[in-house]
Amino acid sequence: MPAIKQSSIRDLKDRINIYDVVSREVTLKRAGKDYKGLSPFTTEKTPSFFISPDKGFYKCFSTGNAGDIISFVMETERLNFVEAVETLAQRFSFELEYEENGRPREDRSLRQELFEIHEIVAEYWHEVLLSDTPDGEWIRDYWVQQRKFDLEVAKDFKIGFAPPSGLALGQRIEKRRFRKEALEACGLFYCRRGTTAAAMGYRFRGRLMIPIRDHQGRITAFTARQLEVTPENDPSREAKYVNSPETPIFNKSKLLFNLDRARMEVGENEPFVMVEGQLDAIRCWSVGLKGAVAPQGTGITEQQLRLIKRYEPRVLVLLDGDNAGQKAALRMLPLALAQAVEIEFLPLDEGTDPDDLFRDGGKEALDPLIERSVDAISFACKSLAPDPSSLTPQAKAKVANELYSIIEKCESGSVRAEYLRQVAFLLRLDSTAVDQDFARFQKGKTARLNQTPPQKKEEPKDPNTGNSVEYDLLMLCVSVPEVGTQIAHIVDDSWIDTATKEGKLLNHVLNEFLHDMWNGPESLNDQLEDAELKILAADILFKTPDYENPMRLANEALKKMATKYADARLKFLKLEIARKQANLNDEVLSLLEESSTLQKIKATPPQIGSTHH
Repeated sequence: MPAIKQSSIRDLKDRINIYDVVSREVTLKRAGKDYKGLSPFTTEKTPSFFISPDKGFYKCFSTGNAGDIISFVMETERLNFVEAVETLAQRFSFELEYEENGRPREDRSLRQELFEIHEIVAEYWHEVLLSDTPDGEWIRDYWVQQRKFDLEVAKDFKIGFAPPSGLALGQRIEKRRFRKEALEACGLFYCRRGTTAAAMGYRFRGRLMIPIRDHQGRITAFTARQLEVTPENDPSREAKYVNSPETPIFNKSKLLFNLDRARMEVGENEPFVMVEGQLDAIRCWSVGLKGAVAPQGTGITEQQLRLIKRYEPRVLVLLDGDNAGQKAALRMLPLALAQAVEIEFLPLDEGTDPDDLFRDGGKEALDPLIERSVDAISFACKSLAPDPSSLTPQAKAKVANELYSIIEKCESGSVRAEYLRQVAFLLRLDSTAVDQDFARFQKGKTARLNQTPPQKKEEPKDPNTGNSVEYDLLMLCVSVPEVGTQIAHIVDDSWIDTATKEGKLLNHVLNEFLHDMWNGPESLNDQLEDAELKILAADILFKTPDYENPMRLANEALKKMATKYADARLKFLKLEIARKQANLNDEVLSLLEESSTLQKIKATPPQIGSTHH
């Protein structure tokens, strides 16, 4: 497999700003020269993730993860090194150079091929929609006259039409020479043994095609809308909407339709608007509700709410007026509270959907809905007890317990207290009694949990504790190069504990200084092959402190290192001398001489001279 030239990788990292890479995944706010945001690697409420555009590195203080643009893409998109480099190059239109004559098509990763296949297929179906053919004219009439959408909206979302018959798509795919494995995995074709790509069967025929993109804007799947021309022999003919099957690049519970656009529009005065279907979201977008998103035909999931919270914690949920919509909203509530996502419900009249509402009334149709919006607990109370006055005390207690199971998901004590006050008011219960009942509810749940052996929870660890002398010297060498040069000429490599990652990296850095090959800390990432050392190097670079007296700190660290080595070595020599002292030969004399030298090192540890800073 031809390797990517190291010079090309360095150029790519110089060309692409880490802010542009990370901001696709994390909402960043300026923090001095750096930027901060919520960690993309874990769930948190307080930002612990920082990037330094000047240095080109990120650091997550919750998980200890650190690195550059390549390692960030590897972590967040689950790619290997080469896949991450090629993904960045494609995303930012950077032409990579390889050691041999180009990169053979068979060396592409499966994920890369799947993304390419979806782009090609989406482009083909979109061309059909815009074409001067009977198929194109028919589907445009459906889109504009029946669905009442502008053609520009179809272009904006790359809406397409899968013809009822024909082989043109398969012929286009065949020219690109995709692997059979990729064609089978993409879920768009029926691949029968012995058939060519051009003769494959199509999963979608005679349907309006809506591309589904991940939050980075890459097409990962399609939703296909049934039409009059959907063939009778289509296995899914009776289904109004059919989604792509799940694939290595599409998991419907982990993405939201239109999030790639909506996340760039939401903010303090523009919350997310959650609707049920893709066409509802497209309608909202077309009338100016730019924060519209939709789940992929399933109830909202924890992963989707976590995605939402990265960009804006407030969501307006447009509910269908039927029972199914109410039940879906109730299932969503505890998940939202657990993620600290603030929800307001905007119930629609039965038989009304957002597509109809905003098509006829425009963005202004949202205003009367907001006026009668209800918060999370008020909605839950009304759903579970439409008429509290008609309930018996026992029935009220049962409803209250259902509400407690929702409220206890909320981590904020003050928010829980406010919700409990609402429960007391809405169910017409004594507030003190409600507080007591909730406390008993929590206690009972804790008791039930304690009946099973508790699972040991592993706390996230920062990979660098900073307690070792090797780590301290690393920080000094990287931060103050002239100190690094002096240390390199004093420290014997046997003094360094290379069993630790800090020791391995310090040994590498000191060798660079010793042979006058130190090119700055930013060069470390290109020189290191071990992933653990790369993370450590990024972490040290990100933490680089401003020392007031680096010479004093360096000398203290050198004394500690030399003493630690001398003590360990003297202990060994003492045992060796005791074992061999019966014969006072040259070997024993050599051991005694080494012991004497080590005692002198302990008494007067090596020190570096003073330098002005």
